[in-house]
Amino acid sequence: MSGIEVFADRLDSYLEPDQVNLVRRAYFYAEQAHDGQTRRSGEPYVTHPLAVAGILAEMHMDHQSLMAAMLHDVIEDTGIPKQALEKQFGETVAELVDGVSKLTQMDFDTKAEAQAENFQKMALAMARDIRVILVKLADRLHNMRTLHFVKAEEKRKRIARETMDIYAPLAERIGLERFKNELEDLAFAEL
Repeated sequence: MSGIEVFADRLDSYLEPDQVNLVRRAYFYAEQAHDGQTRRSGEPYVTHPLAVAGILAEMHMDHQSLMAAMLHDVIEDTGIPKQALEKQFGETVAELVDGVSKLTQMDFDTKAEAQAENFQKMALAMARDIRVILVKLADRLHNMRTLHFVKAEEKRKRIARETMDIYAPLAERIGLERFKNELEDLAFAEL
C-alpha cells in the first residue's frame, strides 16, 4: 500500500470520505507539481508534504489544513500560482498555502530583527487563520527531523538557531508544548 493510502486510512477515523478524497487529491497534485524534485535524503520531494500532513493529522486537523500541508511548497518551489490552487482547491486552501509561503520567504539579518518582525508577521497571519501557523510549525518540525541530511554544518546551525529563537517560542506561545519540546530538543542536539 502506498504512503498516501496508508495516510488516507488514518484519516478515515475522523474525516468524512469526501474530505479524505480531497486530501488525497491534494497529495496527487503536489506529487505531480514536485515531479523530479528530491529531498536531500534522496527521497521524492512529496514525502515531505506527506510527513507534514501526518504531523497535523496526529492533531486531528481538518481536511483543509491537511490539503494545505500537502500543497505548502507548491507556490514557492514549482511556480504554480496561487490562482491555480484556488481554482483546483478553493479559496481557503489557496489562502492557507499562500500564507505559509509568505512566512517561508521571510529572511532576516539579525536575531533581534528576526524575532520582532517574524513574530509580528506570524501574529498577522494568525489573525487571519491560525492554521497557517500550524502548517508552518509542522513544516519546520519535519525539516528539523531531517536536518541531518543537510551537509553544510553552518546551514544546519543557522536553521537550528532560527528554530530555537523563533519557532520553538512560537509553538509555546500558541500552546503546542509537544512541538516546542521536540523543536528545542532537535535544535539543541544540532547546536
